[in-house]
Amino acid sequence: MRALLQRVTEAQVRVDGAVIGQTGPGLMILVCAMAGDTADKPAQLAAKVAKLRIFADDEGKMNRSVRDIGGAALVVSQFTLAADTSRGNRPGFSSAAPPLEGEALYLAFADALRAEGVPCQTGRFGADMKVGLVNDGPITIWLDV
Repeated sequence: MRALLQRVTEAQVRVDGAVIGQTGPGLMILVCAMAGDTADKPAQLAAKVAKLRIFADDEGKMNRSVRDIGGAALVVSQFTLAADTSRGNRPGFSSAAPPLEGEALYLAFADALRAEGVPCQTGRFGADMKVGLVNDGPITIWLDV
């Protein structure tokens, strides 16, 4: 699985103009299940995300995790993280998991993140979503597991 984490002060996702998921201070997580990902990948990724120390401690050093600060997450599926731009000008997405597998792994990741003690809300798999956020820092981290 692949994820792009952004430390945020707030984030929300809208479908058809209605907010369907949001978070305050914490993480905006864009997630892509990759072809060949196994059922253990969501839990591995969630454990890494929950422990990643990218929030400031009292001395201003990135030394706290989203759990440590009592933060939450907004998890949004984004198959375009699998984009292959090595040839031509049109990205290819054949390395993304097929839709049914991708949706199951995406939802399993959100559940695993909750099991790690990080409250989270989600977008809607396959929907045309409008995502807004305030990136804090800015801090943006790419993870592959």
